[in-house]
Amino acid sequence: MLLNGIFAAITTPFDADGRLYLKKLEHNVDRYTGSPISGLVVLGSTGEAVMLNGAEQRELFRTAIAAAAPQKVMIAGCGHESVQETLEFCEYVAALGYHVALVRTPHYYRAQMTPAAMLNYFRTVADRSPLPVLLYSFPQCTGYDLPVEVVAELAEHRNILGIKESSGDLAKVERMVQRTSHIEREGRTTDGFQTVVGSGHKMHALLNAGAVGGILAFAACAPTACYEIYAAFNDHDPKLAAEKQQRIAAACIRIVSELGIAGVKYASDLNGFYGGNPRLPLLPLTAAERHEIESLMAKLKS
Repeated sequence: MLLNGIFAAITTPFDADGRLYLKKLEHNVDRYTGSPISGLVVLGSTGEAVMLNGAEQRELFRTAIAAAAPQKVMIAGCGHESVQETLEFCEYVAALGYHVALVRTPHYYRAQMTPAAMLNYFRTVADRSPLPVLLYSFPQCTGYDLPVEVVAELAEHRNILGIKESSGDLAKVERMVQRTSHIEREGRTTDGFQTVVGSGHKMHALLNAGAVGGILAFAACAPTACYEIYAAFNDHDPKLAAEKQQRIAAACIRIVSELGIAGVKYASDLNGFYGGNPRLPLLPLTAAERHEIESLMAKLKS
């Protein structure tokens, strides 16, 4: 399974009462699958996965895959604190037809999450998962930064496809790519261990560092604008790629990194997707913040 290109980390729509708004999810997925992005991530961090109970997560997974075009790669956020629950979701989404299981680092008992514990967690999941596993390190949310040395060991596992590295640390991505460049997957359609990144405002630099693509929250509200960076890079046009990167940089930093999910959802509303409000305790935007996003997104129709 190749992870080249841009993947939208999609949001979870809620209605005015805070319940899942599945008709709007279908609408969003249909629009995304008509765009040039490679695929979708359902229930990643941008999807407010930690805000949903198990029944809601399953309902969301069912609805999204049913609305998706068959040519898009579908990645399911399956990571939970225990191996048991993580595997239950890996098995569930595999039966629905998803292609990859995105598994975030367990982190609640952070002091006990030693390299040995992380190696055991991910190897046990990968041993038993019916889907290829994509490691997920997002230290800004979890407080745990998966070390390069641990990633390099895990890369040897046949069922670990790669990593989504969301720290934005350019030097770390370079080291990770170097340490895993020897990995080969005989008999499988991959380019070895694949590094995808989650920092849209650094996408061009991270591609230069060896990333094969990006899973981006900003692609939830501006998928084509994000794709254009990758397309220019892939066409060996560094000047155009830099221009496309500069075009989204300020909006990406303010909307994703600073205003968070509420910002991404409102920017999505402006571009023909349904965003709506996040779930409490995440707060909706103020009028001033909405106006700021309107200005940032004015030239980023997608």
